[in-house]
Amino acid sequence: MLYYSTAWRTKIQDPKINTMILIMIKNNLSRLMGEKRMKTGELQRISGLSKGTIIQIYYNRTTQISFDTLNKLCYALECTAHDIFEYVPD
Repeated sequence: MLYYSTAWRTKIQDPKINTMILIMIKNNLSRLMGEKRMKTGELQRISGLSKGTIIQIYYNRTTQISFDTLNKLCYALECTAHDIFEYVPD
């Protein structure tokens, strides 16, 4: 089974070493939905989120996510925030 693997990439200034570093947040929503055999319509029904919001997150078209949205995803998928988004150092 193929999953849509995405990650947010952000550069920040590290004051300790006075250089820019790359921070990646890996988005595992596609993998989780695949493992649970959950379609976007079902996730929408359980979470109360709009289909557009779910699609935006699924395809990594967002730059931020609210705690309320993350809470609804965690509830619907019966998982933790770390299961959905994972910090991956460069």
